[in-house]
Amino acid sequence: MIRLTAALFLMLLTTGNSKSPVSRAWADENVSHKREIMTGADQTEKYLSYLKGKRIGLVANQSSIIGRKSSVDSLLSLGIKIVKVFGPEHGFRGNASNGAAVGNEKDAKTGLPIISLYGRNEKPTKEQLADIDLMVFDIQDVGCRYYTNINTLQYVMEACAENGKELLILDRPNPNAYVVDGPVMTEDKYKSAIGIHYIPMTHGMTIGEFAQYLNGEGYLKKPCKIKVIKVANYNHQMSYVLPINPSPNLNTQQAVMLFPSLCMFEGTAINEGRGTYMPFTILGAPALKDSYSFSYKPVSIAGMSERPNHKDTVCYGIDLRKYDIGNLRKSRQINLAWLIELYKAYPDKANFFGKERANGVSPFDLRIGTDQLRKQLIAGVSEAEIRKSWEPGLQKFKAIRAKYLLYPD
Repeated sequence: MIRLTAALFLMLLTTGNSKSPVSRAWADENVSHKREIMTGADQTEKYLSYLKGKRIGLVANQSSIIGRKSSVDSLLSLGIKIVKVFGPEHGFRGNASNGAAVGNEKDAKTGLPIISLYGRNEKPTKEQLADIDLMVFDIQDVGCRYYTNINTLQYVMEACAENGKELLILDRPNPNAYVVDGPVMTEDKYKSAIGIHYIPMTHGMTIGEFAQYLNGEGYLKKPCKIKVIKVANYNHQMSYVLPINPSPNLNTQQAVMLFPSLCMFEGTAINEGRGTYMPFTILGAPALKDSYSFSYKPVSIAGMSERPNHKDTVCYGIDLRKYDIGNLRKSRQINLAWLIELYKAYPDKANFFGKERANGVSPFDLRIGTDQLRKQLIAGVSEAEIRKSWEPGLQKFKAIRAKYLLYPD
């Protein structure tokens, strides 16, 4: 019988190659990070025996690691029978660009079938679950409505509930759990691939907590049976440096922490660093040449952004690579000032928010979850008044959220 303590198991796993392409981008930031926090996946003594003898389906990507090695490789080496892997947006190996179609394939290393859950097949089918006894969900999230892992979580939970499968969640910290902010989406017309839940822009929950929220708030036709392996020594206010990039364009800790604030710009005429190796840490557009001296040129980068906004054109704007993230943590808010500033500076305001769809919803509205912020910016409403308008929805959501928390705020 295999039974390793978490400490011993992690010691064995971390003797592997630490210079992999995925981990290298994080090396400088992670050197001094102490691992007092233990993810659910790292606490193998709490779930290995539960997996033994079962046919496992694993929802995973490159962020699914035990120690420094892939959860897939680690669990297979411990005699766990993984029959297939389900990959979210960006694919199982995390090398597909945002929004890119990812097809089914066979993993070159393990020979396991990889089922894509991004694109036409968002939800596992009855046939795909037929030979599975237990589903395991192990993906790093960053706590935003427009980060699609929580969509995948709901679809997996729906499929498991409909087909009588249990879901084991190996929980991971949310690096942005300290902030619950932004307008709450309340209307169906704002639902899209980047948002299907009636929550604020940042929800302040881990995947395990969010699964409980989905069950409890009736997002599923029938509840999904879940078991959560909690993160040890963790609360929502703790700083957590991710050991690996959660997606191609969140390739630094700075980008992860700025993502809730800068991803708002994706629905505007502003480039948010896609098409560079500094995504979500810089902002700019060609039309801002007369207002800002900082410049950069977005280009097509395979696996990151093939068609960035303002491709091959010099953009001018704001460099946030050295911005003190502590300011965000102190305020416990997303930064709205950058959006207000760049809207005011942009000379062609009629085209700042992108072209509206037939139903009058702009790309910006889909990301924000309402048209109110767009209208407030156009009307010149102050930041204080904008935030005041968010408060009723936020307070209502926070009261609901409190019922499902596994960790202190």
